[in-house]
Amino acid sequence: MSASELGFLPSRDQRRFITNFGAKVLNGEAALFVGAGASRSAGFVDWKALLRSIAEELDLDVDKEHDLLALAQYHVNSVGGRGELNQQLIDAFARDATRTDVHEIMARLPIDTVWTTNYDQLLERTYEAAGRCIEIKLSIQNLAQARRGRDVTLYKMHGCVTQPHDAVLTKQDYELYDATRRLFTDSLKGDFIEMTLLFVGFSFTDPNVERILAKVREQLGQNQRTHYWITRRPPKVCPKGVRSNADMEYDVRKAELQSADIERYGIQTVWVAEYADIPPLLKALETFVTRGGVFVAGAAMDPAPLGSERLNELSRALGHSIIGQGFNLVSGFGIGIAERTILGAFHAIYENAMAQPADRVLIRPFPGHVPASARANAFRRHREDLISRVGALVVLAGNKAGPDDKMVLSTGVEEEVEIALSLGKPIIPVGMSGHVAQSAWTAANADPDRYLPGIECKSELTILGNADSTNEQIVDAVITLLQRAERIASTKG
Repeated sequence: MSASELGFLPSRDQRRFITNFGAKVLNGEAALFVGAGASRSAGFVDWKALLRSIAEELDLDVDKEHDLLALAQYHVNSVGGRGELNQQLIDAFARDATRTDVHEIMARLPIDTVWTTNYDQLLERTYEAAGRCIEIKLSIQNLAQARRGRDVTLYKMHGCVTQPHDAVLTKQDYELYDATRRLFTDSLKGDFIEMTLLFVGFSFTDPNVERILAKVREQLGQNQRTHYWITRRPPKVCPKGVRSNADMEYDVRKAELQSADIERYGIQTVWVAEYADIPPLLKALETFVTRGGVFVAGAAMDPAPLGSERLNELSRALGHSIIGQGFNLVSGFGIGIAERTILGAFHAIYENAMAQPADRVLIRPFPGHVPASARANAFRRHREDLISRVGALVVLAGNKAGPDDKMVLSTGVEEEVEIALSLGKPIIPVGMSGHVAQSAWTAANADPDRYLPGIECKSELTILGNADSTNEQIVDAVITLLQRAERIASTKG
């Protein structure tokens, strides 16, 4: 977890947003709308930068122009075609760029519908890198198609750099939008009506989106859903002193008026003091949404020091208590510890007639039939996907058969611990079970703020490392730490 995340404390309004939008995410009623601002920090240009050279050719100053669509149209009119404009799009966006923290966090959120007006390919590449199966909607034709196994759909409503000739770039493109892309309009209107959207990196200066919002408002009146827009509140004083106080006050007043105006469409503004606060705010949302999930990392070719019977019973009891105490189990499935943990979880589910297995246990077996050369990368992506879905990691044992069938530490379990640390997930190591769990327990005692950030854990860690602790004591200590971690995540909302 970065220093900025550790130092970030959500305001009351931000906590309200996290709670309300987080509930929609958990109910499967949330969608994202990503604008150009999300890609700017990755090095991509905005509309003004894209059209600057074109404006110069027309003897115009792009900084004085407010209707950039008209500017693009003037160019097309002047040269009799859009070939040069298409090339500008390719040159600006058809290149590799570093994924930002905002992209990484959005790709981990359990949200399966994403809209964007961006032409670049950062979103799809980030989702693919996160192990998500993404379907991209670029045209009317593929709106009717469905990719088997997809878990996120990306609607690129203004096209993509891969098909610059079809991108929505000019005033005429906007005027003909309903004739050429009417199903995108209808689909977005449907999502505005049925889902709660979060706007990130969007400026609300796009006339196409504003027109669709107006249509939704016209049909629903005051019975609209609440949507959210994250944006920076302009500072009242220029930090670099290059602009006057009057100019800064003007920006603040305009931002407040714009915020009040979009409330007509049911969109509430979530203010941040700096753009740098957006990643930790989204991270707090992720923590809140995933707080109920638990991943049990473990492997045991050699069940020592506990022995096979006791290790199996401890695994089963952990799975049972995780479900029984209101948490959800996420597992990559495997023989031994994972198998017993899942068995205990399902016993707890079927003891409660109200519980639904699909809601409480997520089982994603590791991919089979992967070439040996690609296996390490595929398995890591799979682990990252699973661990991103949980609020905490529990570590049991952690060994496997090495060369000549000699016992060695499990590199898979070690990788799961490393991934959890990189994502800022609390790690609860059952040290007395030995192996990787013992190593993680030693590290957690030496640096509890890294392994269990903000969680009072001294007495529980003592129990988890004590060879004389009973299974019941171990399970109670794990559940106590899970509850404290969940409580901290809840306070973010």
